[in-house]
Amino acid sequence: MGKLLLTGVDGNLGKQAAEYLLELVDKDQIIFCAYDPACLKEYAEQGIETHVTNFNNKEGLAEAFAHADKLALISMPFVGEKRQNAHRNVVDAAKEAGVKQIIYTSLVNAADETNPSVEKIDHIYTERYVQSVGLDYIFLRNSQYAEAMITNYFTYVKGDGVLTNNQGDGKMAYISRKDCAKAVAHVLASKNYHEAILDINGQELMTITDFIKIGNVVTGNHITYKENTDEENYAVFEAMGMPRTTDGAFKEGSEAPFSSEGMVTFGQAIREGKMDIYTDDFKNLTGQEPLTVKYMFEHADEFQVGERHSKDN
Repeated sequence: MGKLLLTGVDGNLGKQAAEYLLELVDKDQIIFCAYDPACLKEYAEQGIETHVTNFNNKEGLAEAFAHADKLALISMPFVGEKRQNAHRNVVDAAKEAGVKQIIYTSLVNAADETNPSVEKIDHIYTERYVQSVGLDYIFLRNSQYAEAMITNYFTYVKGDGVLTNNQGDGKMAYISRKDCAKAVAHVLASKNYHEAILDINGQELMTITDFIKIGNVVTGNHITYKENTDEENYAVFEAMGMPRTTDGAFKEGSEAPFSSEGMVTFGQAIREGKMDIYTDDFKNLTGQEPLTVKYMFEHADEFQVGERHSKDN
């Protein structure tokens, strides 16, 4: 039987998924891949098979994947043709290496052509490419990370107390990145899913106003919400030092290590009701309830978005 391969263990999501996977299966069943060799050292010292991989070119990938039956592809942190090319390289190498199944971290409602999120373009491209080469698959369509909005909440605590964005009254089932990582680990270890699409959602659908109210009750702050336009939202993010696209320069230590085009179109998608998807897929997969927004605010230091880890863009 082949091994379970997890990519991106040098990133926030991948590192957490690695920790969960080590709780579920023996080390000799695992392969960890990463762009940064320093992040692999601790795993190699435990006797785990590791490989340094650069998905921007296909060279050496099939050899790195050679012992794997299942491969979890953590979506790359840049947007557009570069990400599509990187994902295509992984899928092609997996096919060449004899990998039987690919797990991919996608986005809720990725297949909806009316979804305005620029992020979903790469996700549905990758899903369809995996299907086109004939590999078995599991697509984990994640809701928005609650960590991003908790970090954003505290940005306004330190500011004027009025959180502004373009989400309006749209709803999202905010989920912890830790739960998304748990889903990756559990689906890697599971034998029960084939050609499956799972929506990985938080406890409940809520508006950003609902989210802020929970934060206020827990923390004692008095943040309010004001809806702005898409163009006004671009201006807010630009004032925070956020580049328009992932090809731009990211401000070191930024509380918003994303691209404004991604965030604004994501907010638009929420506002237009394109992200209001809720299922029990996470509970059915893991046997556990997802963490609540209340719990995450109560332990806010553990649920911050963190640094951007990509070193190849």
